[in-house]
Amino acid sequence: MRTRVIGIGNPDRGDDAAGLLVARRLHAAGVEAREQPGEAGALMDAWHDFEHVILVDAVVTGAEPGSTRVWDARHERLPREAFRCSTHSFGIADAVELGRILDRLPPVLEIYGIEGAVFEMGAEPSATVVAAVERVAGEIAGRLRHERVRVTLCGAVQGVGFRPFVYRLAADLGLSGWVLNSSAGLVVEVEGALPALDSFLVRLEREKPPAAVVLAREVSRLAPAGYSGFEILASDATEEKSAAVLPDLATCDDCRREIFDPADRRHLYPFTNCTHCGPRYTIVLDIPYDRPRTTMREFEMCAACRREYTDPLDRRFHAQPNACPVCGPKLNRSIREASDALAAGRIVALKGIGGFQLLADARSEEAVARLRRRKHREEKPFALMMPSLEAVRRACHVSEAEAAALLSSAAPIVLLRPREATDLAPNIAPSSPFLGVMLPYSPPHHLLMREFPHPVVATSGNLSDEPIAISNQEAHERLGEIADLLVTHDRPIARPADDSLVRISRGHESVLRRARGYAPLPVLVRRELPAVLAVGGHLKNTVAIARGRQVIVSQHIGDLDTLEARRAFERAIDDLCRLYEFKPEIVACDLHPDYASTRWARRSGLPVVAVQHHQAHAASCAAENDVTGPYLGAGWDGTGFGLDGAIWGGEIFFGEGAHFERIAHLRTFRLPGGEAAIREGWRSAAGILWELGLETDRQLVPLLERGLNAPLTSSAGRLFDAVSSLAGVARESRFEGQAAMLLERAIGSLETDERYELAGGDWEPLIRALLDDVRRRAPAPLIAARFHNALAHWIVEEAVRAGVRQVVLSGGVFQNRYLTERAAAQLEARGFVVHTHQRVPANDGGIALGQAVLAAAMR
Repeated sequence: MRTRVIGIGNPDRGDDAAGLLVARRLHAAGVEAREQPGEAGALMDAWHDFEHVILVDAVVTGAEPGSTRVWDARHERLPREAFRCSTHSFGIADAVELGRILDRLPPVLEIYGIEGAVFEMGAEPSATVVAAVERVAGEIAGRLRHERVRVTLCGAVQGVGFRPFVYRLAADLGLSGWVLNSSAGLVVEVEGALPALDSFLVRLEREKPPAAVVLAREVSRLAPAGYSGFEILASDATEEKSAAVLPDLATCDDCRREIFDPADRRHLYPFTNCTHCGPRYTIVLDIPYDRPRTTMREFEMCAACRREYTDPLDRRFHAQPNACPVCGPKLNRSIREASDALAAGRIVALKGIGGFQLLADARSEEAVARLRRRKHREEKPFALMMPSLEAVRRACHVSEAEAAALLSSAAPIVLLRPREATDLAPNIAPSSPFLGVMLPYSPPHHLLMREFPHPVVATSGNLSDEPIAISNQEAHERLGEIADLLVTHDRPIARPADDSLVRISRGHESVLRRARGYAPLPVLVRRELPAVLAVGGHLKNTVAIARGRQVIVSQHIGDLDTLEARRAFERAIDDLCRLYEFKPEIVACDLHPDYASTRWARRSGLPVVAVQHHQAHAASCAAENDVTGPYLGAGWDGTGFGLDGAIWGGEIFFGEGAHFERIAHLRTFRLPGGEAAIREGWRSAAGILWELGLETDRQLVPLLERGLNAPLTSSAGRLFDAVSSLAGVARESRFEGQAAMLLERAIGSLETDERYELAGGDWEPLIRALLDDVRRRAPAPLIAARFHNALAHWIVEEAVRAGVRQVVLSGGVFQNRYLTERAAAQLEARGFVVHTHQRVPANDGGIALGQAVLAAAMR
């Protein structure tokens, strides 16, 4: 799709130069843009043969000077007088109307109007319009920059004419790249301008071959690879098929209609599914994926279900979980009982697809508080389930991308900005700037939301720090003291799969917890890897296996602090290796000798490759974004064992392949009390104050002076804790990352470029300025913003100093949306290519991928 940007105006009449100035800014940024001074009558010739046209001009509509508005000129009537503000006797609106009459409008025509106020001959453009010019030019440049998109489609996508369809679609949109059939399904890479890529993704879904059934789709935004033309590559047949193992899929529209149709034989049946939806990964016992190799083998299909299952024209043809009220699984209690319990303020444990959930009325502060006490979850945010997208919009701000994530077949929890006035209990997420919200994704959820059409807390069925319960016996033993009512069923769950968690950041989906709906879709890497088993870290653990060019990352397992969690970790390894008939040749683990995962690796009897924690973070992000060549990698989190034996966490590396050079890090300080400082941020603050020779907590001075149980750290996470404590935001954390979460929340809606100094990673000027701000009672939002801006600016400084074009941001600290987007925007404004996580988490849930890739390279 060819795009032309045209800036219109008169350079001698003040604000009327706005369109011309935008065109010049774009040209300087490497974006083709045309300047058209004076009359707009020649516009039809200027946009001839272009499918997408963007016009920019000054307008007078009565709005605030410097404000902007965008019109879709194909579908909106333009206000004529608004575009006749200076020399245009025949303005844009007139030219567009003439083009409409003559049928000479381009297929896509957008008009950017910049509100002006000064139009006298010889006047200079006003400051507000100049600022608007920069803003509009940046927005247009961002939209028109070239990117690469990788799309993996799983389901009935091979042998149905999908590759020729993709070829024709890419050619029609002027995109380059390739398509191939692989063991992961159908894989497509296309690159070109953003509008064309967005159109490609929409049409890929809307116009796909009639016989194709897409059950799961993953999209990653990557840096351009410089493809020329588009080609169909030979199929990847180097590995056994793994596309047969799909994630669990949210209930499709057809099944939902059947459930609520009184005339249908599956009316109100809570285990309705078809080939387009239902459980997959959580019921499969072995490959190939056939009913006798699933937990549905215990349920013999009735004659009616058997007819559907064997009919090639039926939607349930070879749907392995196919069932009905006659022959399928059953609940032990009615959905009405669960609804009544919720309405009475009671807690319900509901057995779902991948394990039990604990449910409570999200409008009742008392019910939420009771759930917190029983679950031993003091302040950590709870996830919510809401009955519909409309209900979500009433409680939260929802963008188009966020709505798409909520409605996707993965149906994850999505982090959303809450609205101020809602009927939700205030103790649902007291620390977070976001609410985690999901829609019903299984028939029992849809049935429950019909009976109880209100938001409910929907949290993992476990005590804090324990694995999620999956069997009925486990639920009775472990959840009996939490739930007032247990709603179980008799379909066994093969493996746990918690609800996935995502956030929209930088315009695309970023997975923070990868489980139901995403696992076990593989991550495609550039090079063939040996048979590596990566066992991850200690917190937010996942494990991974490398098979050729695929790395299969397990579902979220969790923290390995308890015996139950360590057993779940071992079961996950056995399960993954058995399911894929995988025999590891190498075990990759964290460098920390005391991690439970590391100790398991050392006992495995296999060759062990220990990978430094933050290098694994950076390599993980680089691998999923297909980064080649050298890059600057920021690995920031709370705790990681460094190569020098210290606690790292604020590291900046020069990375290329398996080579890493630590080129910068935060200035170190001591953590009095060691691990106690992870929860008690005031201890981190005390270590920093002592380092600066300032008065601090007297009881900690002996530890600091002798270095006794006061290790050195360069951790960005602990710096967040210290700043949060010094700023009076939070002295301690009741759960991991709470203080940092509260500090980000403190910024609120404040927009400022003010920052503290953090040159070379030395936080001394930052802390001293912050203490001055605290003494003069500067507002907390300003203090928090200055701190975040300082961190972002430091990354930019180091990138400029290193002179490496690509920058990778990874580690738990980059779950902070403000910091990530701020740093990325400033880096991109200076020409850097920024890579952040998309398909695997930035936190420790992603390091197994990095371990697998680095272990193969270090071997």
